[in-house]
Amino acid sequence: MLKAFASYRGLLALPGARTVFVVGLLARLPFTAASMALALHVVIDLDRGYGAAGLADLMLTLGGAVGAPLLGRSLDRFGVRPVVLVTGTVDAVFWIGAPYLPYPWLLAASLVAGFMGLPVFTAIRRAIATNIPSEQQRQAFALDAILVEVVFMVGPAVAVGAITAVNDATATMTGIGVLYLGAGLLLTRLAPAGADGAAAAPKDPAVPEPTGRSLWLRPGFLLVLGVSLAANLVLAGSEISITAVLRGVGDTEWAGVCVAIWCAASLVGGFWHGATSRPWRLPRLMLLMGLTIAPVGIAGHAGWIWLAVAMLPSGFMCAPTLASASEEITRAVPPSVVGQAAGLQGSAMTIGGAIGAPLAGAVIDHSAPAWGFAVTGLVGASLAALTIAYQYFARPKPAAKSTEEADAPATV
Repeated sequence: MLKAFASYRGLLALPGARTVFVVGLLARLPFTAASMALALHVVIDLDRGYGAAGLADLMLTLGGAVGAPLLGRSLDRFGVRPVVLVTGTVDAVFWIGAPYLPYPWLLAASLVAGFMGLPVFTAIRRAIATNIPSEQQRQAFALDAILVEVVFMVGPAVAVGAITAVNDATATMTGIGVLYLGAGLLLTRLAPAGADGAAAAPKDPAVPEPTGRSLWLRPGFLLVLGVSLAANLVLAGSEISITAVLRGVGDTEWAGVCVAIWCAASLVGGFWHGATSRPWRLPRLMLLMGLTIAPVGIAGHAGWIWLAVAMLPSGFMCAPTLASASEEITRAVPPSVVGQAAGLQGSAMTIGGAIGAPLAGAVIDHSAPAWGFAVTGLVGASLAALTIAYQYFARPKPAAKSTEEADAPATV
């Protein structure tokens, strides 16, 4: 156990490492509360249904999915400081002004705010990739995944509590706007001490950097994006499936407890992933995550306790899968475009989350709650199996020895 903690102590002893993680923890808080606050504003303040609330969240999500790669490219080209200051200001203006917009204007503004949203996740992944030595990046991405779990356990709960306490979302949305502005200022701490340009490692002039389609259309890179999409698809589909299964057995009030236990298992898994000397690779993690979540709906019919226990193995795989995906993405591209690559990963994960909940919901409506887990889990496992198959068949085959080489005496 002490050896496990030692790997993280060595990481946090690196110059600037603690700043990256503290900033990452604090800067993500408004992001995790935003979606819930917007939905409750539409339902409570505008007196519209949950369908209208979901549409507003969808506009915010679509804008973020389109804008993430472009903002990632801007981080590579212009550096951290100008990008986060501009986007943080845009977010602050939106969230402070959103309570006073009529619904049609709110939808349009949500799309723009999503597109120009503060690139918190992209900036943090880029900072890890460019500031942390490669031999410690696994621990860094694992610790980052653990912190993401923590803020997602705190942010939505605080937003719901603040809004329901006064039955009005205006004050909470204004507070989120102020927090976004503060998050933008915090993220400027990730800028290099010198000129705030794109971080770039020394390059061998004899080896040209891949650019354009030769960079983005490589099968290995696309498959990592696919696994990132699959991971969030499974997570989003599982969340709605938890509620559906527990509602079917009359244990709906325990859904939050099951999610909290699931998150706790993910925290343990993330810690293990960063501390172990023999980590599992991304496709294997995603395969196990999908296969272990697929059958848990069956256990859920016996009650919430059995559902929570059945979800522990898949929960253990969550943070390691997300951490490994981030590590693979940043290792697959040159340092000069790591921001754009992280942005593309963010878009893939956003799309996966946007697909997962409706997919599980449609399956549940036309069959049974347990099938929500099964279908989303098997989709994730299938994409992981595709990646494993590609890696196997794309593996370079050892060249056959020539007759002369075979007859030659061996050398020591």
